Amino acid sequence: MQENIIPHSFNVLKEDRIKIKNHKPFLMWFTGLSGSGKSTIANAVEQALHIKGVHTYTLDGDNVRKGINNDLSFSPEDRTENIRRIAEVANLLVDSGLVVLAAFVSPYKKDREMIESTVKDSNFVEIFVDTSLEECERRDVKGLYAKARKGLIKDFTGVNAPYEAPENPDVRIDTTQTSVEEAVEIILNKIESKLDYNTNE
Repeated sequence: MQENIIPHSFNVLKEDRIKIKNHKPFLMWFTGLSGSGKSTIANAVEQALHIKGVHTYTLDGDNVRKGINNDLSFSPEDRTENIRRIAEVANLLVDSGLVVLAAFVSPYKKDREMIESTVKDSNFVEIFVDTSLEECERRDVKGLYAKARKGLIKDFTGVNAPYEAPENPDVRIDTTQTSVEEAVEIILNKIESKLDYNTNE
């Protein structure tokens, strides 16, 4: 089947889209336990970038699990497929010239390495929202931990499924020590040089 897929040669290239947007595209991947604050921080970062005139798009469970991945469960195999599809979508959005923010538990190291390989490491920023299981359970905003403890949710990360924490993330945010505003400032400082399309980074 693959041998019958012949790529078309398009006249408008990624470099052309970068010039119009006046910034480089890349993927910011927010990983951490459920309730860690990934989506909250990603949302605040996107707002800050939007104010600066940066073209962005955020991928998270709400707009992915309900659409393109609504056929997937939370089994280890389907979690991997969920992340694989998200990585491919993110890669297309990066190619379109956007700064993409993705907030997913993404508990497996091999899956996060696959994301980096898909979008290429120069286009990848791994942000570990490092909030302890105890703190996430204390917050339990959606009541998911309580359900998991009662056996009502299978394969719930941190309770009855593993989370493999990043060893060398580009940014690590401890939300028990760092406010959302401080996290945004830390992340913006980290990505400033990556945004500038006049640099070689």
